[in-house]
Amino acid sequence: MRTARKSWKTYTLGVAAIAALLSSAACDSGGGAARGKGPTASGAPAPTGTASPSGFPSPSGTTVRPGGNGATAGPSQSTGGGDGAAAACNDNDLSIDTSGWRQDSGRHLLITATNFTDKACTLYHHPYVRFGTDVGDPVAPTDSKPRAIATIGPKEKAYAGVFVFRAGQQTRTVTSFSLGYQDRVPDSNREAAPLDIRVSEEVGTLTVGPDPRVTYWNTDLRAVEDFLFRSGNS
Repeated sequence: MRTARKSWKTYTLGVAAIAALLSSAACDSGGGAARGKGPTASGAPAPTGTASPSGFPSPSGTTVRPGGNGATAGPSQSTGGGDGAAAACNDNDLSIDTSGWRQDSGRHLLITATNFTDKACTLYHHPYVRFGTDVGDPVAPTDSKPRAIATIGPKEKAYAGVFVFRAGQQTRTVTSFSLGYQDRVPDSNREAAPLDIRVSEEVGTLTVGPDPRVTYWNTDLRAVEDFLFRSGNS
């Protein structure tokens, strides 16, 4: 049709010629569409919608997970449990950092896990934490179960808090702890070799009491802090 319009501007055609030209153009237009010669079939990319890359937060603040196209309640939160759920995180997926809180006298420790891979993974239940050279049972969990499991995409974070000691308890000092991860089944991987982690320079040393406790993984830092400092459990 572009050629036909250009011809109309350039030449003066007779009535019969114009009629023949219009008839030919109409037939070609209809035939081209029937043969799949529209814009999409000609090599131009078709619209792909507004979905974010798998594992990254969408503009609305929710997360698109591998195998799913729905949003979940809150960033990085997944109710999971199906066959399409993200694989469990392991040492090869995460970087771990430790920090504390001002005016806390070192009674609590924050563990931050960051996914540095290009795919989502899930931190199930609570981490296995052992302090210093402990080789027995890991630190017992609190009753801080989150409303959703912690699925984190690339560069996203999840948190776990530890009650290290309480005032008046007999304590010992350590500079490191070991960390292990569970699969979907509770208490799985308990015997797997943990990763030894030296506490950050910010923390320095840990004063550990006889009965520390660890929270469940959570992608909401505020929820962890609320439990540690406002629930009456600290």
